[in-house]
Amino acid sequence: MAKLVSTWSKTTQIIPENYIFPVDERPGSVDVPLCQNIPLIDLSTSHSQTLQEILHACQEFGFFQVINHGVSKDLIDDTMEVFKEFFNMPNEEKEKLYSNDQTKTCKLYTSGYNYLNEEIHFWRDNLRHPCHPVDECVHSWPVKPNNYRDIVGKYSLEVRKLSLRMLELIREGLGLEPGYFGEELTGNQLLSINLYPRCPDPDLTLGLPKHADPNIITVLLQGSVYGLQVLKDEQWLGVEPLPNAFVVNIGHQLQIISNGKLRSAEHRVVTNSREARTTIVSFISPCMDTVVAPAKSMIGIDVPLFRRFKFKDFLKLYEEKKGDTEAVMEVYKIKS
Repeated sequence: MAKLVSTWSKTTQIIPENYIFPVDERPGSVDVPLCQNIPLIDLSTSHSQTLQEILHACQEFGFFQVINHGVSKDLIDDTMEVFKEFFNMPNEEKEKLYSNDQTKTCKLYTSGYNYLNEEIHFWRDNLRHPCHPVDECVHSWPVKPNNYRDIVGKYSLEVRKLSLRMLELIREGLGLEPGYFGEELTGNQLLSINLYPRCPDPDLTLGLPKHADPNIITVLLQGSVYGLQVLKDEQWLGVEPLPNAFVVNIGHQLQIISNGKLRSAEHRVVTNSREARTTIVSFISPCMDTVVAPAKSMIGIDVPLFRRFKFKDFLKLYEEKKGDTEAVMEVYKIKS
């Protein structure tokens, strides 16, 4: 438990050496502007307009925000409050879930999934567990706070419904056949809750380093505190936290299925010295044994850009390469 950043960072004014990133990776003192161009999509507008806006966002940014998405404000507020309560519990309660065991399905840890082999740690604590199907996963979830399983169960169902709605719009926009994103491609849903504590020197460290997500699609609830940055045209852009909005971003699998028509955007998380930041992330991924490849209708007269693979093999390589986008995607590219 002493490893949790939130446990020891309250009393330190100095960043430990193993949390300081190399000069060319750390955020430094350069001011990153909040980007006014990241698409904001109102899901209550006409179907054709929504379809067009989402497809454009997936092609240009790999990122967009959605409002009027159907998830109630009360449920969003209740879920965020439950997770804040969880992280504020006494250490003896959180200790019951703390683990560095990568095979454990529900666990609390600090930094990344492989803490013991990391050269540099991330300035975050993380709670994660599977959440689909809810009734098969809920028994492994935290029992405290007392309303955790009830609230988080409802949230998991709603955010999955939103994720599948986004995928259906993307499917239609790409012209893929109905039912393309079925259970094989969307059967895994992981909930990841991040706590980024206040940091005495945000210029030196990162909550999460540059990466793109290995899954199909990610739906993020930012909360009210800024920290997310997306890389576009070699420039970092700040993603403004908007009330009750979700950030949606494209994962590697969707880039591959679309044969490169859509892009998985690299992003990172910066910290701040003023207040802690809590975020809720839902990752939708294929089942481990699912074979992923460019959709036939996406190839057309072009050649496929990527070869076929099992998702579990992709994930293993992604972890070995520490999320390095270029290194991972190069392995699966078909050499011309």
